[in-house]
Amino acid sequence: MRWHSRLCLYRTKWYYHYKIASSSDLQVIENYVKNVKNVNSEDIKILYLPQSKSYLKIIGIPYFIENILITSDFVTSIIKVNHIFNNLLLVLKLQVIKILPKSDIAIMWLNIWNAQSSYKAKNLINRCFNVESYIVTI
Repeated sequence: MRWHSRLCLYRTKWYYHYKIASSSDLQVIENYVKNVKNVNSEDIKILYLPQSKSYLKIIGIPYFIENILITSDFVTSIIKVNHIFNNLLLVLKLQVIKILPKSDIAIMWLNIWNAQSSYKAKNLINRCFNVESYIVTI
């Protein structure tokens, strides 16, 4: 199956690519464009593969940890130092949602940039990590 994607290489020029590009293809395209006459290499933006967003749900997070309300900034700081989240870019801030009004458990929605093959999300699904002394699951 072929996909149509377009790459904006510099200010006003668009180049079309009619197959699924790989990281090695990006290097070939960049080298070609830099060697074309009338192209200023400083105007070329960083090339990247098309991406999609993936939404993941983190379950089992207590809404209060040591009588302190859990916030998205707190969990984001934990995600940044955890090894299973290496090379992960968040699209938006994490969303904390209390399951029920009288419940002490929350759900967090994690919105990440992903490759079209969704390999980043697939590597995180059903993984566990620690938030303080609690073990939570994605």
